[in-house]
Amino acid sequence: MSRFGEKLRWLRKRRGMTLRELAQALDLPSHAYLGDLESGRRQPSLDLARKIADFFGVTVDQPARDEVELDDM
Repeated sequence: MSRFGEKLRWLRKRRGMTLRELAQALDLPSHAYLGDLESGRRQPSLDLARKIADFFGVTVDQPARDEVELDDM
C-alpha cells in the first residue's frame, strides 16, 4: 500500500479537485490528513480507504494494491 498516496493524488487531480474540496466531499475536518496520505507520511484506515474508493468509483484494491495500476481502470 506504499503507493496509495500517489494513486489518491492521481484520482483527485483527474477529478480536478483540491485537497480542501476532497476533504469536504469526504466529510473530513481538515485537508491536512489527505496531504499526509498523498505524501506517504500516513496510511489510511480501512474505513477511509473504502470511503475514498466509493467516492472515486473504484475498488479498494485499485488504490491500495501497489501492483494494480490505475490506468487499468
